[in-house]
Formats: sequence, structure tokens, C-alpha cells
Amino acid sequence: MSAENKALMRRWFEEVWNKGRVAAIDEMFHPEGVAHGLGDSPEVKMHGPEGFKPFFHSFYSTFPDINVTIDHIISEDDLVATHCTVRATHTGNGIGVEATHKPIHITGMGLCRIKDGKIIEAWNNFDFQTLFQQIGVK
Repeated sequence: MSAENKALMRRWFEEVWNKGRVAAIDEMFHPEGVAHGLGDSPEVKMHGPEGFKPFFHSFYSTFPDINVTIDHIISEDDLVATHCTVRATHTGNGIGVEATHKPIHITGMGLCRIKDGKIIEAWNNFDFQTLFQQIGVK
């Protein structure tokens, strides 16, 4: 199971983020899935593919050249942990900040629980503070 779960996470970052394939969200995010840590506050949780897609569209329209590299990946039972590097250029206004055309380079970690071959729960911790500093938001 560990190998399959790692493959799912590699596919998630490649298909959803690096290629921007919205349909891949439906393929890999469980209908009852919950994503933590990507909203404006810790209380905001995204439920199911339809709850995740607004975040995806906002972020991807802001950084359409996004490239996520998995630096480390560990899997045990139904959990997969990833440590990633994110590189992109701020060319869109999707996060409410006028495009600066500045490059960003941040790191982050995610811990995902897998059920039925899909992400059922994800805890995310990406360095958005550094991202905002890099694009000049104080």
C-alpha cells in the first residue's frame, strides 16, 4: 500500500499542480475528503473536490507556471508525508494581490490520509508568509 500511496501523491502534485489538470482533483480527492491549512484561517477546511477547487483556481491563476517538486516522501499504513519545494512567478491576481511578476520559492509539507485510492484528509503547512514577502505584501 505504501508504494501505491506514494504514487498517488506524486501524481497529485504532477497532474493537479504542475499540469493544472482540474479533472485530476476529482480523480484523486475523495468526495468526502477534507483539506486543512489552505484557507485564510486555521478554521477554514475544504470539503470534497468542489470545496478544494476554488482554492486551486485562485492559486493556479495567480501562479500559472507553478512547479512543485517533492523533496521527500514517506508512507506508512494509510498516511503519506511529503516535503515539497514550490517555484512560480506571480503573474495573476487570483489571491487578491495585483501581479508583481516576481518569482516565488517556498517550501511546505503535507500529511495525507488515503482511503479507496484517494486523498480523504490532508493537513497542509506551506510557507505562505515567505510567499507574501517575496511578492511585496507586508
